[in-house]
Amino acid sequence: MSDDEKKFRSKLYTKTGDKGTSALYNGERRPKNDTFFHSLGSVDELSACIGVALEYCILDKNGLEPYLERIVGVMLDIGACIATPLDNSQEKHIKKTKLDDTKYVETLERWIDTIDSQLPPLKFFIIPCNVGLASSHLHVARAVCRRAEREIVGLIKFSLVPEVVGIFINRLSDFLFAAARFAAMKSGKDEAYWTSKAVTFDDI
Repeated sequence: MSDDEKKFRSKLYTKTGDKGTSALYNGERRPKNDTFFHSLGSVDELSACIGVALEYCILDKNGLEPYLERIVGVMLDIGACIATPLDNSQEKHIKKTKLDDTKYVETLERWIDTIDSQLPPLKFFIIPCNVGLASSHLHVARAVCRRAEREIVGLIKFSLVPEVVGIFINRLSDFLFAAARFAAMKSGKDEAYWTSKAVTFDDI
């Protein structure tokens, strides 16, 4: 590596978090177990889960790839918005990370309607197994999305994060559910429906 490359190449490790703190976008340092970082960690995990699901959708060629590719990119916007607390960030930081109040949510709703219109009506709870790898990983992403939502709502309650973030994450979980059903259908898998106490839990 040349001297110029060494000069402009940043190190992967900074050592600034060695004492258990990390920085938000506004520069504020907080403990790594702070609510903000729980929320950011779940959003990061969600993005990774969607990325895995995307790889299986690509293999299946089920048509969900364009949706998931865009969502993975948007998750970084969601993270940036969460990492900019409304109560103590400079206006320039808030403006830079602000989400469109309607665009993100309305786009997801159109996608949900498009996908759901091609699915059989849902009358029972679905058991998320034996539905193919793409669908299974979309169900995992949906569950992680719900956890992210549970963590973010506390920040929204105290006006630390814009309400649109919570609405987007809520709608995203609905999209992932519809996408999981769609992926199963495209894989030729039949959905298993849950009925109360229909399975006897005995030794195999």
